[in-house]
Amino acid sequence: MIDLYTAATPNGWKASVALEEMGLDYNVIAVDLAANEQKAPDYLAINPNGRIPTIIDRDNGDFAVFESGAILLYLAQKTGMFWSNDPKQQSVITQWLMFQMGGIGPMMGQANVFYRYFPEKIPAAINRYQSEVRRLFEVLDQRLSDVEYLAGDYSIADMAHWCWVHTHRWSGVELEGLTHLQRWVDAIKERPAVQAGILVPHKMADVLQDQDSSKTEQFIKAARTMVQGVNSGDDA
Repeated sequence: MIDLYTAATPNGWKASVALEEMGLDYNVIAVDLAANEQKAPDYLAINPNGRIPTIIDRDNGDFAVFESGAILLYLAQKTGMFWSNDPKQQSVITQWLMFQMGGIGPMMGQANVFYRYFPEKIPAAINRYQSEVRRLFEVLDQRLSDVEYLAGDYSIADMAHWCWVHTHRWSGVELEGLTHLQRWVDAIKERPAVQAGILVPHKMADVLQDQDSSKTEQFIKAARTMVQGVNSGDDA
């Protein structure tokens, strides 16, 4: 059994989607980011960075893993699923996973801050991050013009990217003209494990796809409080 400490964010979904895809038994502990539960001493004892997600593998001596990319690697290596036995292919998967961790996630995160959450609209900052997100999307589109999935076969790299990319409208960036990336987004969206994973710990996908205006303002208000505070709830 694996304990999953998480919230309804793209980085949180990476872990829940992977757990669903791998068919692993897991117990969800929802972390209330607005209430700063991620900064509580008990939580910091398992995740010193005070962000989500975190897992504890109860079947492996209560082993704790934090950072979403590290969680994906741990689960893939633990199960041998959505991974490879070949060192070169392992590297390809890892390269694309790191592309998400170092590029797509941080740049979309900053686009979200300046486009959605920051109380003062700074056009130069909004344009800078939205333009960089679009550039990174173009890199993905070019890659996907040659392969069905980022590492050839469906892998943890695809899970990591999709959990962010499918929320592109929340960042104010469209996929117009990126036909290969759109094909990939649509294909992964149909996977039952993905559909289940993005409902953990509760439904929020419609908001982050900018499809549920009734909840948008409430979500933005809570996010703005965290952005203006001393911490951010999600992992890096």
